[in-house]
Amino acid sequence: MTDTAPRPTLEAVAARAGVSRATASRVVNGGDGVREPLVERVRRAVDELGYVPNQAARSLVTRRHDAVAVVIAEPETRVFADPFFALQLRGISKELTAHDNQLVLLLTEGRDDHARVGRYLAGGHVDGALVFSLHLDDPLPGLIRRAGVPTVFGGRPDWSDGEDGDRDPAARDTDAADRGEGAGGGGGVMYVDSDNRDGARTAVRHLVGLGRTRVAHITGPLDQTSAADRLDGFRDVRVDADPRLVEESDFTPAGGERAMRELLDRRPDLNAVFAANDLSAAGALRVLRERGLRVPQDVAVIGFDDMLPVADQTDPPLTTVRQDIEEMGRLMARLLLSRLDHRATPAHGADTGTPAGVILPTTLIRRASA
Repeated sequence: MTDTAPRPTLEAVAARAGVSRATASRVVNGGDGVREPLVERVRRAVDELGYVPNQAARSLVTRRHDAVAVVIAEPETRVFADPFFALQLRGISKELTAHDNQLVLLLTEGRDDHARVGRYLAGGHVDGALVFSLHLDDPLPGLIRRAGVPTVFGGRPDWSDGEDGDRDPAARDTDAADRGEGAGGGGGVMYVDSDNRDGARTAVRHLVGLGRTRVAHITGPLDQTSAADRLDGFRDVRVDADPRLVEESDFTPAGGERAMRELLDRRPDLNAVFAANDLSAAGALRVLRERGLRVPQDVAVIGFDDMLPVADQTDPPLTTVRQDIEEMGRLMARLLLSRLDHRATPAHGADTGTPAGVILPTTLIRRASA
């Protein structure tokens, strides 16, 4: 049996660098007040010895775990089937990795999982949380607030105090600009979102500009602000649209298929469709093809997201509104890490040196479907 070599200690690093243990500790744990030549000697000793800091001991010094929870308020089957989540996670992971932070993924299958996530966050295992795909009645914001964990949300929040989760979507003012939210607003709640409403306006204006007068809309789930904002953008342009030209769906291909069938049954004369995401648009395209309708000659179709694995592979390739999903994830992580670096300031309403909300622009990407 081969003996395992002992792990290098901080004392060994200090001895190799010719500094005190306290100086070595400050360098290893990112502390200030050490002259640059000594910093270089300690870092060189760390590399030469292969020293790996003990995370538990380091946490006692830095009060940081270098771990961030990513909470997706969706079941596992949805998360791993929708490329949107993969793109957002990629952006988050890149930013956290660049700052030597670990990503802890937490999913919610049901109400019991919400309580489990709340307990985990309150247990002091992570420094902060990134949360997205929330629904209107989701209890997670209240659980997170009570856990006292610094948090950045993906998507414009729709609650006033972290627990308001049962308001009627139709009663909301969904225009962030009208509510004073944006680069510096949001009531201290930090979030990253795309300009969903303006992106929808751009899509529908494009369809109208093509001479399409009977434009239908396949929505996302209206208990999510992104879907509600896109519906509002549709209505901004089609103020007097026939209610029969709007069908609620769920951001999935199957939902897009179902919604497209319902729309065609009600209004077989429709000549354009704006779908709230690319997956729904892909489902709609399949139904149009089944019904013998040509795209874009008979019915023009526009999606939302510009997820290349979807938009490039539809038949025909999909015209869509591009939002930079990976960049959204990266910015969420960057905002959170910046907030953690300013933890001396209060969690809500104080100046952390970063905006409360970041709204990213959207762009219409024209392909063959419209």
